[in-house]
Amino acid sequence: MRFPARAACAVGSIAFGLSALMAHPALAHGVSSGDKAYIQTHPGINIIPYIYLGAKHMVTGYDHLLFLFGVIFFLYRLKDVGKYVTLFAVGHSTTLLLGVLANIRADSFIVDAIIGFSVVYKALDNLGAFRKILGFEPNPKAAVLIFGFFHGFGLATKLQTLSLSREGLFANLVSFNVGVEMGQFIALSIILILMTLWRRTRSFERNVVIANTLLMTAGLVLVGFQLTGFAMESGS
Repeated sequence: MRFPARAACAVGSIAFGLSALMAHPALAHGVSSGDKAYIQTHPGINIIPYIYLGAKHMVTGYDHLLFLFGVIFFLYRLKDVGKYVTLFAVGHSTTLLLGVLANIRADSFIVDAIIGFSVVYKALDNLGAFRKILGFEPNPKAAVLIFGFFHGFGLATKLQTLSLSREGLFANLVSFNVGVEMGQFIALSIILILMTLWRRTRSFERNVVIANTLLMTAGLVLVGFQLTGFAMESGS
């Protein structure tokens, strides 16, 4: 077996492992105790800390990155990547701001389970499953926007766990969102570089099914962990 094929399997295995870690309550990509303590002891406008927090959350947000990996899997032109990423950004920015400012709440386990399902959906879409099973493919741009809403709401649920000061709240949220976009740009750039290198090898076409099957498995792991957490929370 050539190195590119082994690398493809390794990437999928790593994605699976990271998703399992992210789903574990102790290692979830929420707000760390240190960041929480800083925010709660520094009320008012804190632009730089919130930018850092947003970027950190996106870079360690394995569910967001797995979804984006699935979205760009078959996008070869930067123009197309830009369109889909913009739709995703519009979606998650809208519900992030609305969720916190309007204090719209939902169970974080359910929201994160839907985010995990978005990874499953994208893997199935890449495999052409919807056309084979349903006879048609859902609009891919609409799907990215809709799931972007849920990803943004997931971000909002993380911030809602903090005792955020109302003083400077809007400025801080905008700063957090700017950080999210910065983190997304950095992570997406790395993913695009690796994807471009992989696409230039013969192993890409041979491993499309394997890669997306692993991606779907990672999404199912996320869904399973979140629903388990919801069941445990409801039963306690």
